[in-house]
Amino acid sequence: MTNLTDKTLAADAKIATANASGGYYRGWKKTETYSVSGIILHELYFQNLGNNSVPPEDKFLQLTQKYFGGFDAWRQDFTACATAARGWCILVYEQRTATFRNILLDLHDEGNIATSYPILVLDMYEHAYFLDYATDKAAYIKRFLDSVPWDVIERRVEIVM
Repeated sequence: MTNLTDKTLAADAKIATANASGGYYRGWKKTETYSVSGIILHELYFQNLGNNSVPPEDKFLQLTQKYFGGFDAWRQDFTACATAARGWCILVYEQRTATFRNILLDLHDEGNIATSYPILVLDMYEHAYFLDYATDKAAYIKRFLDSVPWDVIERRVEIVM
């Protein structure tokens, strides 16, 4: 969809018809953020999938201590956030306030904090878990957290710390 969106906007975006109520241009610009964000979130999600039994690394443990009161408290909050999400649960570093927080997005492009940098991304759309877990979101979330490749997460943390 991103390629089609780019091609359409480059060829004839009908800029003169742009308005906030709807229309051709607005529709394609909304599609642009939805599809680009969807690509990025899925790429990050697939990068942080794994089957890693090693524990989280030092910097990640330090940030969970500082911002959540420890790894277990962070995990509990992340699990609750994921359970409440209809689209994504993301641990982000929010640059403006220099804090880490778990956020949820119901759509790829709605709910994200503009200055956030994704650290850990969990796809909570039903397509990600339903075939294996049916309605048991808790089992999917647990399995995900038990198999995170923490070295990938540590590298993302190092970028912002």
